[in-house]
Amino acid sequence: MYIFSFEKLEVWKEAVKLSKKIYSVTENFPDSEKFGLTNQLRRASVSISSNLAEGTTRITNKDKAHFTSIAYSSTMEILSQLIVSRDLNFLNEEDYLKLRNTIYKISNMLNSLRKSQLND
Repeated sequence: MYIFSFEKLEVWKEAVKLSKKIYSVTENFPDSEKFGLTNQLRRASVSISSNLAEGTTRITNKDKAHFTSIAYSSTMEILSQLIVSRDLNFLNEEDYLKLRNTIYKISNMLNSLRKSQLND
């Protein structure tokens, strides 16, 4: 089977893992949040890997970096939503800290990728 370039990116792989974790923890959110934080967190988490995939199809490094920046923005959106989720007691402290560490790792990887795209 052919492997596309985005599938080779370690940050894309980490983003997919994050999406799985987000889907898992939001299963326990209140039903009243189905169209609120649950939906927002899931959409933002999928957005990271989706924007990385889309960015790899772009011709110029500037365009590629633009999509990496969007992925970074989605990562920060997730962090903000996780803080709110924790503060509303939808998310326990242990899960919050694990997800926050994953976000920190992904954000560093995205920053490095963006720098390399702009310096090529």
